Amino acid sequence: MTPAQATCLADALKAGHGILALGGPALNAVECTIGLLEQSGLFNAGRGAKRQLDGVQRMDAAIMEGTHLEAGAVASLEGILHPITAARLVMEATDHVLLVGPLASRFTRHFKLDRHRSTGVPRRLSYDRTLAKQKRLTRDWHGTVGAVALDRFGAVAAGASTGGIESMLPGRVGDTPLIGCGVYADNRSGAVSMTGIGEGIIRLVIAKSICDRLAMGKSPTVAARQQLRMLVSRINGSAGALVLSPDGRFAIRHVTPYMAAGWWNGTGLPIVRGEFP
Repeated sequence: MTPAQATCLADALKAGHGILALGGPALNAVECTIGLLEQSGLFNAGRGAKRQLDGVQRMDAAIMEGTHLEAGAVASLEGILHPITAARLVMEATDHVLLVGPLASRFTRHFKLDRHRSTGVPRRLSYDRTLAKQKRLTRDWHGTVGAVALDRFGAVAAGASTGGIESMLPGRVGDTPLIGCGVYADNRSGAVSMTGIGEGIIRLVIAKSICDRLAMGKSPTVAARQQLRMLVSRINGSAGALVLSPDGRFAIRHVTPYMAAGWWNGTGLPIVRGEFP
């Protein structure tokens, strides 16, 4: 984690907590926190999103609130600065949960969301060459941004936004926009936001599985540890989790070499680190 990333994380935590301190809803705090990270260009989301193998940035995001289990998500979105806001619009302005591709981008233009002009140059590749290149590259860039929050009314919320992973085939979609995989929130159990290699997270439906363990009385630390261990042992997966229970207990756990993350309860300075053993 660079000093600039650490500063940005701390500022985002302060902004999100500021909303909670004024009595605002957890959903607003999550959107605000993620929005600042998307805008910074320092993380693999929004302005800083990774490019797929054809040179195009395609972004995914999801947001969920725990009171009514409302959720919204977008996938393969192009040219939008704040995919997390697009996801919230899907939740609040439609009867749907997930919009994808060019028509999702058209949806965001209808609501005049801030645009982001990519500086990359789209490339035309034969599919044989694209598949070969995809297999050669390592998939070690994660960087999904996410947040979980608990407001003074006892409501939880979770969200995530990403540009994907290294060596993405054009059109690849990971766990982030899939409710229950990358994001889940329920006032009766807790809130979870995931980062890592999405293919493994999807196969074990990690976010909902952690919430299920919370509902059974497991602590956030134990619930996260058990599911992440299963991810490694069953399919050699790689991920990190932000986990928050309705009583305010939380955990930041990962089975990746590092995970830039932090937390703040309004006292002292935000805690930001690159590892959470």
